[in-house]
Amino acid sequence: MADGAVQGLDHDKYAGARTAFEANLASGADIGASFCATVEGETVVDLWGGFADEARTRPWERDTIVNVYSTTKTMTALTALLLADRGELDFDAPVARYWPEFAAGGKEAVKVSHLMSHSAGLSGWKEPMVKEDLYDWDKATSLLAAQAPFWEPGTAPGYHGLTQGYLVGEVVRRITGKSLGTVFREEIAQPLNADFYIGLPASEDARVAELIPPPPAEAGLGPGAQSELQANMSDNPPLEVSETRTRAWRGAEIPAAGGTGNARSVAEVQSVLANGGVAKGKRILSEAGCRKALELQIEGQDLILGIPARFGMGFGLAGGAMPLPNPNTIYWGGYGGSLVIIDMDARTTFAYAMNKMAGTTTGDMRAFSLAMAMWEALG
Repeated sequence: MADGAVQGLDHDKYAGARTAFEANLASGADIGASFCATVEGETVVDLWGGFADEARTRPWERDTIVNVYSTTKTMTALTALLLADRGELDFDAPVARYWPEFAAGGKEAVKVSHLMSHSAGLSGWKEPMVKEDLYDWDKATSLLAAQAPFWEPGTAPGYHGLTQGYLVGEVVRRITGKSLGTVFREEIAQPLNADFYIGLPASEDARVAELIPPPPAEAGLGPGAQSELQANMSDNPPLEVSETRTRAWRGAEIPAAGGTGNARSVAEVQSVLANGGVAKGKRILSEAGCRKALELQIEGQDLILGIPARFGMGFGLAGGAMPLPNPNTIYWGGYGGSLVIIDMDARTTFAYAMNKMAGTTTGDMRAFSLAMAMWEALG
């Protein structure tokens, strides 16, 4: 609808989610957004509304997609979990088993699990980087392979905001001979008919909503003086939200931050993990392969985010800065506010994607108000 009215599906039991979603748009907290929830593999809420641009000239349609920044990491993690489930990847193995050059700089003992849990000590690049370097896979990965860690791997979490995607992606490439975006597309997105891309074809550009940056005072990792490590992660290279409107950004494979999709595609892909490896009638992983994501790898004060963190295999775990009702719940969100929550006990996924960004790296109250409405309905 041209007026940006809320559209979509919500079963009567979950009407509270629609109420919360409409309230976010009515208050101006959201300009355009989507929210989706699955229960036992069934999509029970699928809402969209508002506008795809700041000028409010393009309504947010059913098939509008948007850059979800670090929510992309959950797709990268799922791709790695798939390879591990097939026996092609051992999380306990040294990275150098798959990527021999990575052993440089004293990293011969760094494990794949350290990459998955932001504890490899490679939260940023030591060499100066410019934004164009993010589009040069070989340069981005070879610099990480050559450098020494910033801290002793496995001793503390420190959010690998951009680097995690290159690190895990290069391991995937060494094993499969294909880019991470290609493996994700062929093995996960296409079988599930999911509208999510790590490397967006130009043919889809017209559907992409414009991200609207947070107010300058809110942008970045939050208030307070930045440590050297934090400054390195956030400013080398500096990330401009306007870059997400370029063909270079959209087309590149940036597996930690460059994914494009909507709440429906995020929730329906991640329902694989919520439902023991099956989604849309297709088995993607084994039950045991899904539960690997729940295995605590590291916890403590995150050296980059500055908050208590608990990381499993590629996902945040309940506890730390994120109180969740069920312990067997994993989640992650993206810069600006996108979020996915996967509850393996309740067999549910909730996902939120929007274009008006808040100054957060780990989800905000817009997404939580929707999740709380769902939890209330689920009892």
